[in-house]
Amino acid sequence: MEYRMVIMYVELGCFVSCLCGWILVCSTLPTEYWTFSEVGSIVLTTANYYSNLWRDCISDTTGVSDCKDYPSMLDLPVWLHALRALAICSVITGFFGGVLTLIGMKCTKIGGTEIINSRVTFSGGVTFLASGFCGMITYSWWANRVISQFVDPNYKAQKFELGAAVFVGWGGSILLICGAGVLTFFSGKEGLISSSSKRPQRPASYDTVRSRRTYMRPPSSSRVTIVPPLYYSGRSQTSRGTTRTPFIQSRDTFV
Repeated sequence: MEYRMVIMYVELGCFVSCLCGWILVCSTLPTEYWTFSEVGSIVLTTANYYSNLWRDCISDTTGVSDCKDYPSMLDLPVWLHALRALAICSVITGFFGGVLTLIGMKCTKIGGTEIINSRVTFSGGVTFLASGFCGMITYSWWANRVISQFVDPNYKAQKFELGAAVFVGWGGSILLICGAGVLTFFSGKEGLISSSSKRPQRPASYDTVRSRRTYMRPPSSSRVTIVPPLYYSGRSQTSRGTTRTPFIQSRDTFV
C-alpha cells in the first residue's frame, strides 16, 4: 500500500474520531445531568435535583419535572462564567476545525497542492486540539468543584454527585485530543518539514567580469580585483615576448 494511501486513511480515521468527540461535547451542553442529588428516604416522596451550566431542575417520582434558569447573569460566580466561555469555545473551535480538516484532507481534493492541503489539515488539527483541551478543562473544573464540596465535612448545603453528562464530555474531549494529535503529527510532518527542506539557500555574492573565470567579491572592500587569466592566446604571448626583447638587449650591451 502506498504511503499516500496510508496517510489518507489515517486522516479519515482521525477526522471521524474528532467529529464524534465534537458531537459528544455538543450534546452535553443542553443536558441537565451534569450533577444530580436525591432527597428523601421514602420512594414515594423522593425528589431528584440536577443542574448544569445554565439551569437547575427538580423532578419527583410522578415524572413531573420543573427547570428554572439562573435568575441573574451578573450575579453568577466567576468560575461559572469561565466554564460557560470554555464550553462555547470548545464548540466553536471544533466546528472550524472540522471545516479546515475537511478542506485539507487528501480524499476531498478541495485544496491546492499537497503541501497546501497538509498545512490546512495541520491548522484543522490544531483547532481540534484547542477544542478538546477547552472541553477537558470545562468538565474537569466542574468535577473538581462537585467532588470538593461532596467530600468537605464543613459544607452544609445540599451535596451533589457527578452526572452522566460529565463522563460523556470527558469521552468526547479524549476523542478530540487523540484524533487531533495524530492528525497534527502526520500533517505537520508532511507539510511543514517538506517546506523547510525545500527552502532555497542564499547564494554567495559574485562579480562577473569579461574573462574566462568568475571571481568572488572581497568581503572587506567594494573594489573588484581582476586577476589576469592563466592561459593566453598566441597573440598575447607574442606581444609579451616582443616587449621583453628591448630589456634583454640592453642587458647584453651593458655586459
